[in-house]
Amino acid sequence: MSAPMEVSFSAPPPPDAASAAAAAPSLVPAVSAAAAAATTVSCSPQPPTGSPSADDRILVSVEVLLHATSTARAEDVCAAVERMLEARSLSYVDGPVPIPNDDPFLLANVKRIQICDTGMDLLSLAIVLSFLASLLMHLLVLAFYVDEWIENHKVLLFWQVRPVVHVFQLSEDGPGEEPGEDDALSSFNEWGLPAKEFDGLWESLLYEVGLKQRLLRYAASALLFTEKGVDPCLVSWNRIVLLHGPPGTGKTSLCKALAQKLSIRFKSRYSMCQLIEVNAHSLFSKWFSESGKLVAKLFQKIQEMVEEESNLVFVLIDEVESLAAARQAAISGSEPSDSIRVVNALLTQMDKLKSWPNVIILTTSNITTAIDIAFVDRADIKAYVGPPTLQARYEILRSCLQELLRVGILTHAQGGNSLCLLSYFSLMENHHCPEVADPHGSVHLSGLLHKAAEICEGLSGRTLRKLPFLAHASVANPSCCDASAFLHALIQTAQRELSESRG
Repeated sequence: MSAPMEVSFSAPPPPDAASAAAAAPSLVPAVSAAAAAATTVSCSPQPPTGSPSADDRILVSVEVLLHATSTARAEDVCAAVERMLEARSLSYVDGPVPIPNDDPFLLANVKRIQICDTGMDLLSLAIVLSFLASLLMHLLVLAFYVDEWIENHKVLLFWQVRPVVHVFQLSEDGPGEEPGEDDALSSFNEWGLPAKEFDGLWESLLYEVGLKQRLLRYAASALLFTEKGVDPCLVSWNRIVLLHGPPGTGKTSLCKALAQKLSIRFKSRYSMCQLIEVNAHSLFSKWFSESGKLVAKLFQKIQEMVEEESNLVFVLIDEVESLAAARQAAISGSEPSDSIRVVNALLTQMDKLKSWPNVIILTTSNITTAIDIAFVDRADIKAYVGPPTLQARYEILRSCLQELLRVGILTHAQGGNSLCLLSYFSLMENHHCPEVADPHGSVHLSGLLHKAAEICEGLSGRTLRKLPFLAHASVANPSCCDASAFLHALIQTAQRELSESRG
């Protein structure tokens, strides 16, 4: 692989075609397809004439994780990061931002700086370079087409962006349980957010494009509408999310990751954030009519939490069909009649929580047809979370192999654990590269990984993340495992798992 390239735009976009022709040689370097995949674009710190005002700029979240031992004020860290971003000519793509070695304050207090959810990655930047290079023969219309490409592909140039810095520390307390009565199961687990256990969970979950952004924007709108006092009789919203789909697709993990992400984004507004994970099975009693009372008692405790205005509470109900079973089934005699009282109590308590602006209810279900229609109707978002696509399967397996390379479980014949597996889009652009013939080259090994991802169609994300472990357990010499041999073992393991899953 070619070394990463830094490309600097030394001038603002030219105002007309004549200046475009003069400026083009300095703007567009010759970039090979392989180099383009590892290219970062940075722009000069001077925006062009007519750039967006501060109010028109795109908001981009910059998350700043403090060291556990840091006692610095969030306001001071935020100001320091903003100064650092302003002084450096950065392109805004998802991923970590290096902490400057010449800034002792940030080095002493900050563990990680990360740009999040721009919707753009290094591939977009590589494509723009290739696009610019292809337009060299059309210099007279370069300015027009570059502006059009940037508009259509949403490339975020530095003057189009207003970074929003979120400073946070991770809670290391772990989950706390609400003790049950008479040795009964605890009714819920309580997490202080953002929690160390959920760090990195959001980034590890790969779904169809737009799902995670849709959930983030929904939550922001739901909290804003309540805080601004929008009349719920005119505009209705309930702050209830229902994620449904087959087992193993990461619905519960996505709910936890969403709560973690929102606790970071709203840290300046809510000094305390909690995740309440309801244990639905603890709410059923062997005594007739007691189950409905247990549900009411649980939500009474949740209401006490949300009465504190500075506290943001997320309520997670996994497999909600166990609590919100369709009442029609009970009426027909196929369900215990006590389940009707449970559903009634659940719906009543959820309606009561609507009056509090600082609570969001997150629910999951494997069987949406079993859920009472009144509950489904209350959910603002009903998002289907299906099996991972080919791209998602490839990226899930790639992240697993990169971790095994990082810790040294896998080795690479051409240099220890230094193998760089290509991203899905980079592989698609480089599959005709001469390096494909090299059995230990990045393109060839990434091609083997792509073959494994193709075989895994229909497997859940949970199963995919177990495959590398099962593949490693099947190799002849697990203590010294070459990446190439491991990938062949991974393909065989995937074929076996798929065969067993189909019976």
